[in-house]
Amino acid sequence: MSTPNTPRPGARPANAPRAGTTRTATPAKPTQRPSAGAPQKPGAARQAPQRPAQRPSSGQGGRPGLVRPAPKAKARRARLLVSKVDPWSVLKMAFLLSVALGIVTVVASIVLWTTLDITGIFDRVNDLLTEIAGTEGGAFDLRAYASLGQVASFATIIAVVNVVLLTALAMLSAVLYNISATLVGGIGVTLTDD
Repeated sequence: MSTPNTPRPGARPANAPRAGTTRTATPAKPTQRPSAGAPQKPGAARQAPQRPAQRPSSGQGGRPGLVRPAPKAKARRARLLVSKVDPWSVLKMAFLLSVALGIVTVVASIVLWTTLDITGIFDRVNDLLTEIAGTEGGAFDLRAYASLGQVASFATIIAVVNVVLLTALAMLSAVLYNISATLVGGIGVTLTDD
């Protein structure tokens, strides 16, 4: 009698090929290693092993160490040349700035005249001029020559002339800068991000 594991005489082994057939190689199945946490299913994809969380470095006495600040980056520098100025943009900026300066001129002249009138400076100047001229010349009144309306209109005329002159001079200077920048290369500017 034979045991179940021993082959019978004359019988072929179970994995032997049949007569007249060729044996083909079958690819080997990859073996999966189960992770330490939970068992894996046979069809589940293999996951990358997880690293244990790092503990913060401890200083002296077992206390957590301080985090070092990031090193300060060096300030970058860029050297640039202003080789051309757009005359149209200079004209617009100069016009707006000169209009603002004209408004300031008119308002400042009105405020100055009002302050002089409230403080009584005009009366003192009138008294002084009357003493200098004598009583034969009659009383002198400064407000007759420099009234508030006259001062405001004079300041407005000066403001309008300044708007025209400053705008023209700014545009002319932009054109002259462009001509001279083609000869010498322009003004060098160093920019930093600090």
